[in-house]
Amino acid sequence: MSAEAGAGLRKDGGTPGSRDGDRDDAYRPSARRLAHEAYRRGRGRRAALIAGTSTLATAVALYLLVVNSPGWEATRKAFFNAEYARRALPEVLRGLRINLELMLGCGVLILAFGLLLAVLRTLRGPVFLPVRLLATAYVDFFLGLPMIICLLVMITGVPALRLTGVTTDPMLLGGAALVLTYSAYVSEVFRAGIDSVHPSQRAAARSLGLSNAQAMRYVVLPQAVRRVVPPLLNNLVSLQKDTGLVSIGGAIDAVYAAKIIASRSFNYTPYVVAGLVFIVLTVPLTRFTDWLTRRMNRRQHQGGVV
Repeated sequence: MSAEAGAGLRKDGGTPGSRDGDRDDAYRPSARRLAHEAYRRGRGRRAALIAGTSTLATAVALYLLVVNSPGWEATRKAFFNAEYARRALPEVLRGLRINLELMLGCGVLILAFGLLLAVLRTLRGPVFLPVRLLATAYVDFFLGLPMIICLLVMITGVPALRLTGVTTDPMLLGGAALVLTYSAYVSEVFRAGIDSVHPSQRAAARSLGLSNAQAMRYVVLPQAVRRVVPPLLNNLVSLQKDTGLVSIGGAIDAVYAAKIIASRSFNYTPYVVAGLVFIVLTVPLTRFTDWLTRRMNRRQHQGGVV
């Protein structure tokens, strides 16, 4: 064979212009791998079928149990009346604006105040003992105080003092009660995140010449905050629901709007409408929290940055 003819052949036996060699070099899964993938697909289909069937059977059983109960007809008229739901929905949505304003405004203040409390509780040195004691006493007090009592004290007790320059708006006073209570919960979340950072991180920062404050700001807090994002979002979900408690002071939010309509008609469907509105707002945030938690866990297991 001549050199020119040998140069015209490829190592795989095909000519430069042919595709036979490309097809021979293409990856071909083994029969065992194909069988394993088919088995996994079959298991996935069976699992989905079983889950769907069991879910449908449970839903049908619950539906039949409810609709066949002796008091279902009276309950349907009192709580699931379509006409009253149509009347209540615009008023509930109008009052929902107050709930959203409280959630956003109080949420920012709660995060800032809760982080401050957590940092104060983690200060080191005997000189900071009074600060640590005060922060700990505050957290212990508001963790134990029921939310409804805090709201009643703020909404009814503060105006009774007749202090000059202090607002008597139930919305603002209710928001202050939410901030006071939820800051204690959020501070514990932040403190858990700070304590979860290994002490070697702080020691490494100090060895590089950073002060304690700089080590906390640039090394500890960034890691701690990333780790506690999911529980913080869960607290935000709880705050969104608890904004409805400000209605005890007369603020016309979604819950109080439903109460006004129900008191006129003696029908409780507006309460159901208000509850469904809160659920519609809460479910997306809850699902986002679950997704973020799974993503962070997956990255941590894979050795990525949390």
